[in-house]
Amino acid sequence: MPQHVVDEAVFLAKATGGSLMFLHVISIYDNEPLFDPLFMQPTVLNAELNNETHQKNLSVWEEFKKSKENWLHLLCESAASSGVKAEFTLNIGEASRRICDFSRNWNADVIVIGRRGHRGLSEMFLGSVSNYVVHHASCSVFTVQGGNFATTKLSQNPELAHKSAN
Repeated sequence: MPQHVVDEAVFLAKATGGSLMFLHVISIYDNEPLFDPLFMQPTVLNAELNNETHQKNLSVWEEFKKSKENWLHLLCESAASSGVKAEFTLNIGEASRRICDFSRNWNADVIVIGRRGHRGLSEMFLGSVSNYVVHHASCSVFTVQGGNFATTKLSQNPELAHKSAN
């Protein structure tokens, strides 16, 4: 979740008197770090070597999850320092479906989501989390393409800047 997306969510929550739920979904298929599902499960083949590999992969996985939880905690602290109540959750699974399911269960009014800008064949082959969410969410979806929207809007509208400062 890029910082400009977080900034937009905080800006929107502050402007409307709302609160935030930072949701981050990680997958064993993400590239950071790469987790091979076959190595996450013990097997009977070469049990000693597999146990070492399994323990190492579990350790890396736990460190990875902890780093994401720490990052989400920092996002909540940053939102709170801006006067916005925030909480977080870390989910494991397929991002697009998890986002839609979680927002439905949490009764979200709006989802703020970043968009990488995949188009054409790259979107068709790589998929698009934001595209899926836009078409399947049970609430409104605010997609953030890039850059300093909130800062630009504040500088263009002094009345809005005054309201968000209070």
